[in-house]
This record gives sequence, structure tokens and C-alpha cells, in this order.
Amino acid sequence: MSKTLRFLLLPALLLCAFAATQAQNVSWKNKVEELGDGKYRIVLTAQIPERFHMYDMGPYDAMGPNATIIEATPVSGAQLAGAPQAITAPHRYYDDIYELEIGTYEGTAEFAQDILLTEPEAEVRIYLEWMICDDTSCLPLSDDEITVKITGTPAAADAVAAAAATTPAATDAQSSSDAASASAPVQKDAAGGGSLWSLIIEAILWGFAMLLTPCVFPMVPMTVSFFMKGSGSPARGRFNAFMYGLFIVVLYTLPIAAIILITRFVGGDAVTADIFNWLATHWLPNVIFFLVFMIFAASFFGAFEITLPSWMVNKSDSKADNKSLGGIFFLALTLVLVSFSCTGPIVGSVLIKSTSGGEFWSPIITMFAFSVAFALPFTIFAFFPSMLKNLPKSGGWLNSVKVVLGFIEVALGLKFLSVADQTYHWGILDREIYLAIWIVVFTLMGLYLLGKIKFAHDSDMPYLGVGRLLLAIITLSFVVYLIPGMWGAPLKGLSGYLPPLTSQDFVIGQNSGTASGPAAEKLLTVDGKTPRYSDFLHLPHNLQGFFDLKEAEAYAAKAGKPIFIDFTGHGCVNCREMEARVWSDPQVLSILKNDYVVLALYADDKTVLPEEEWVTTESGKVLKSLGKINSHYALTTYGVNAQPYYVLQGRDGKILVEPRGYDLSIENFVNYLNSGLEAYRNQK
Repeated sequence: MSKTLRFLLLPALLLCAFAATQAQNVSWKNKVEELGDGKYRIVLTAQIPERFHMYDMGPYDAMGPNATIIEATPVSGAQLAGAPQAITAPHRYYDDIYELEIGTYEGTAEFAQDILLTEPEAEVRIYLEWMICDDTSCLPLSDDEITVKITGTPAAADAVAAAAATTPAATDAQSSSDAASASAPVQKDAAGGGSLWSLIIEAILWGFAMLLTPCVFPMVPMTVSFFMKGSGSPARGRFNAFMYGLFIVVLYTLPIAAIILITRFVGGDAVTADIFNWLATHWLPNVIFFLVFMIFAASFFGAFEITLPSWMVNKSDSKADNKSLGGIFFLALTLVLVSFSCTGPIVGSVLIKSTSGGEFWSPIITMFAFSVAFALPFTIFAFFPSMLKNLPKSGGWLNSVKVVLGFIEVALGLKFLSVADQTYHWGILDREIYLAIWIVVFTLMGLYLLGKIKFAHDSDMPYLGVGRLLLAIITLSFVVYLIPGMWGAPLKGLSGYLPPLTSQDFVIGQNSGTASGPAAEKLLTVDGKTPRYSDFLHLPHNLQGFFDLKEAEAYAAKAGKPIFIDFTGHGCVNCREMEARVWSDPQVLSILKNDYVVLALYADDKTVLPEEEWVTTESGKVLKSLGKINSHYALTTYGVNAQPYYVLQGRDGKILVEPRGYDLSIENFVNYLNSGLEAYRNQK
């Protein structure tokens, strides 16, 4: 077997190995039984491998075994009717190792979760966690998540209300808002739509921009000529060119998809989500991403070349002479390898930004969009060879494109350092410092376009072209737009990329009540204290509010106002955009200031709370930071873990109207707030 074939088969062998491991674990099946009067039972059956046993639902203390955990969350149209229960009786015995009585299952075990339908069609998400052992060892703790869809006749309203009153809260973190979990509609990704589309558009633009780099541009006519002259007929040439473009897309997208899918296959949704959340908010990956961006920028400036080993390129190129599909594949692989010094930094940038978005499929989709845009010119020029005559000749302008991309990399890389700075409250990259760096970077970029700055690989420029002049005008105009931000201008168009205005030390008119800086008059809790966390957390636009649920509920009860809950994050681009474009509207701001008690719950803040406030989940995981506890509360109470997400809460923790997420329509937001006020007045 050749080395190349062994290399290509390696991912398949790894997948088989993982599949073999999974075959030794528990497999779960589910069915739905109708109990009558709108009540249904979800029966979960665990098939346990031979020689292994699985622990029962316990519960056990920290010194005991890992109990089986079943957590059901209604997605829509259903209300839990009691807690999960075991149908199969476990084998109970005293264990000398744990020094306590435990229960285990062998072969098959059945569990049940009763629900009441509130709508004809319902959906329930069930999280499973278990561990199996044999006489000598245990497999790692495993988890899975399944979704059960049910169709039937809804239960009577009084039965649903009774079930809501008797069903225990999911965790201690739910506080006094247990009723919310019964009535809150689930919106799994409140902000993903807008954010994902922006990533896709950015990836497409980067893909097209790669055509203008010195590593790629000269290869367009060479590659198209190869297909048109070496394929026998124009039709065959177009087919080969199409396959060439398809292989480019596969080579960029498939490795990323394989890595992510293997992660989900081995670790499950929970592990994958934890990995992406860690990448998005932890200081270590964000600082690494920042340094990677700076290294890429230095490469574009000409400090050094980022290249792959020559043996890899030569090996691929030797296989590309064949005119078969295999040869076309290696020709595409050669392009990917040869162009790496130009595309590598951009590919890394696209992956880093999409990975930090928090959704496992974002890197796959964005890389697909990038590769399609990158491969499309080769296919188009092969179909219409006459268009090659209109292409400009290669020259020094190609290096200018790389340098401009280097300036953009420096500017974008600051975002990752800013996320780490905000989530850990380092205070090293406040808004004015961030803006000052951007102003300098884009001023230098404008001067470079005007020919006032020259790098090592730049050729002489006897005169200034119209294109460079227009780009210089756009760049320097952008600099002029940035400058007022140094004195507190909101810069709404960049709100998602800049640190919040509350981090700025100097804002003109900050004590006038009209600016967005810290307010002069401070809100106090019902016992006359400063709201918790207000020393490092702030609300925009001089809004005064709370960052702790209990304090907000106590104040709202005293003031006779509903609560506006804002699930937000330091690194949430869409949150900053909503605050700058929607919250800043005078009508919205007036309603929030006068008619609501504003509560901001940060889902990514890394502040460690006192030990008595830590939350232990049903799986035994201890949540210590403010952000993790807030995130867990959002997930267990409302079924979401996305930002921004807005909830209007009335008396006794009840939801007034359907929660909503990212929406830049001011009219819709005003109607949303007013509908909540009307529902609050109608509450008994």
C-alpha cells in the first residue's frame, strides 16, 4: 500500500477506532406511551453491554459512584409532570469500596419521564449522563442528548397548572423563578442567525480577496489554460475545471468538518459546547488568537513567509500530471499547498472568528463559504476563457494587497485581546486605547496607499493610481469617523467590535444624563446598598439596574415594576450592536429607565463567587464563576444559552410575553416592551 493511500485512509481508520470504542458503551432507545387526559410517558431504555453494569439514579455524595442522570427540558408544547423515575428496579447491595449501599443495572434498564401536552405538537429535550463498569475497570463518564417529538391531545389547563406547581425546580440556581421554566418558550439560538450570516459574508469576501494575492493570482490563467488545452474538448475542460473547484472546496472544508464531527461523536454535544464556549470566552485561547493574528500580519508585511514543507508541495505536484480525476485532485491540493503563505493567515482568521462564535457548525459553514468563493474564479474563467483577457497583469500591486491585509489583520486581532480583557476585567484595553490603536493602524494604511510608506518587498511607484487614491480616501475617511469616539461618540456602526462605552474614562457630557458614560446618581437596593457587581459591571446609556436576580426581584416588588432581564456577554458582538442601535433610541431608553427594573446577567464573566454561592448541577459539576452560574440559569430556566436574549418578568417570576433575541427593529422592540407593560398591568 502506498504512503499516499495510507495517509488518505488514516482518518477512516481513526473513525473506525472511535466507533469500536462507542460500541462498548450504552445505547439508548426511546418510545412514547399515552396515559390519557393529555398525559404521556417518555420511556427511555438503556442497552448495557455484556459484562458491564450501569449505576442507578442515586443520588450519591461526592465519595460515591457516578449516578445515572436524566434531565428533561420541554422545548415547546409540553410541561413536565414530576421528576424522572426508574421503571426497572436496580440490583441493590452494599459496596465495600464505596462503603455504602448502591444500585446497579445489567443488560437492560428502563426509565420514564411523564409530561403533559400544552399544545397538539410537543418537543422535549432529554440530557443523559451515565457510567458503566466491569469487574476490573470503568469506561469514562458518558453523556448524550436526545429530542423526543410527541403529537396528541393537550391536557386541561388546570392539570397543567397543577403539574407546574408540583414539579421540582431543575436546580437551586432557579431561585424564585421556577414558574418561568414552565411557560417560557425556548429559542435555542437567539442571536445566531445574524451573527452567522455576517460570518458567512465575511468569509466570502475573504475568499474573493485571496484571488488578488501574489500566491494565487498568477495561477489563474495557468490553471485555466491547463484545463482548456489538456482536456481534449472544451466540454471536458469545463468538467475538469468544475471538479477542480469542487476539490478545492472539499480540501478546505472536509478536514474541519471531520475534526468537529469526531469531537461530537466522541464527546457528545455537551463536550463540544464546552470546548467552543471555552474558546469563545477564556483568556488563554483569546490571547493565543490575538498573537496568531499579529504573526499573520507580520507575515503579510514581509517579515517572513509562512510556508508548508517543500517535500509536501513537491509530492503533491508530482501526482498532478495525471489528467484523471485523481490527477485533478492533486492539482487542487497543490494549489492549496502552494498558496498557503497567502491563504494560511486568512484561513486561520476565518476559523478563529467562527470558532469563537460558540456553535459547532459555524466553522464548517464559514469555511465552506470561504472555499466556494476562493474556488469560484477558477471555474468561471474555465467556462468563459475570454474573460482572462480582462485580468490585469501580475506586478507589485499584488504585494500591496498583502500589506493592506496585514493592516486589517492587526485591527481585527485586537478584538480577541479585548474579549479576554473584558471577561477578566484586566483593564488594559479600554475603549479609548482600542480606538487609538485603530486610528494609528488605519492612518498608516492610508499613508501606505498614498505611497508615503514603503515595505521591503514593495516595488517603486512612479505615480499614484486612481484605485489606490480611492482606497486611501475611504481609509482616511474611516479614520476621521473614528476620531470623535475618543471623546465618547457612540460609533454605532462599529459597536459590535469596540469595547463598551462604559469602559471609556472620558466622555463629553457624561454627567449630563444624556451621554452613555457612568451615571452620577446611583441606584440602591431595597436595603440601601450598592447593587452587587456594579463596581465592575455597567449598563449602557446611563441606565441604572442590577446584576443579581434576587436584588432585582426584591427591588421590582417594592417599586411595582416588571423586570427587563438582559442575558448578555462581554464578548457578545450582537449585544453591543443591540445596545448601540436599539437601546439608544429615545423611546426605548425612556421605557427602560422609567417603566422597568433592568437586570443584566453576564454569561461569560469570569469573576469567581464566594463558595457558599457556588451551584452544583445534577451531574455533580460545580459552577464557581458568575458567568457560568448565569449561563446555567438561562439554560435550565428558559432553555437557551445564547446572547442577547431578553425576558420580561412579572410578579412571582412569571413571564409576561414571549422572550426575544437579536432584532435591530426599534419599532418591534418598543412594541415588545409595551406589550410586557400591558401584560404586567393585567396580572392579578
